[in-house]
Amino acid sequence: MPALPQLYAHPFSSYCQKVLVALYENGTPFELRILEDPQAQAELAERWPIKRFPVLVDGERTILEATCIIEYLDRHYPGPSRLLPDHAEDALEVRMLDRFFDNYISTPQQKVVFDRIRPEDQRDPYGVTEARAMLDTAYAWLDQRMAGRTWAVGERFSLADCGAAPFLFYADWTHPIPATFANVHAYRQRLLARPSFARAVDEARPYRHYFPLGAPDRD
Repeated sequence: MPALPQLYAHPFSSYCQKVLVALYENGTPFELRILEDPQAQAELAERWPIKRFPVLVDGERTILEATCIIEYLDRHYPGPSRLLPDHAEDALEVRMLDRFFDNYISTPQQKVVFDRIRPEDQRDPYGVTEARAMLDTAYAWLDQRMAGRTWAVGERFSLADCGAAPFLFYADWTHPIPATFANVHAYRQRLLARPSFARAVDEARPYRHYFPLGAPDRD
């Protein structure tokens, strides 16, 4: 019997949750190598010296970056939920929205969080202000985008939603989504209700004390 793919990850990481959602959507068997274990950390460093995660190891193959991992899973471990459409134009739109959530929700959100971790005399108030402004602009664009849609690309849950779920989850903790953006709030709630993401959120609950800004008493 072939060995299961191994995912080097941490349950509280948004990019790891992005991959976990994809795995849980299709009930894909895998082994989770949690990166609080020194042995798992050593194995990751040997495979990938930059030591960023998640990383998927499948036999002799090592796949880096959450989006690429999900595309790999969709190709090599297909399940009932195809996360990247076969139609080229539809797949392009999914990839476009995936990049939107990575670059304009997750990146500025993490800028605010990582800045808080820095020593106070090395913080970047200007950069944080820019990041918060980017989130405001991204929220406004997404609110218009989601009018009349269930998921990021229409009525089908996709790769783009795998990223949207954890990124909007933490973004609203970091820089609250204004109440006026009802479409974004409704989308975030649909994501939270999705069983695959609800499972990832529940598995991360024991680690909420790690959140540098203080995890709110909700979600």
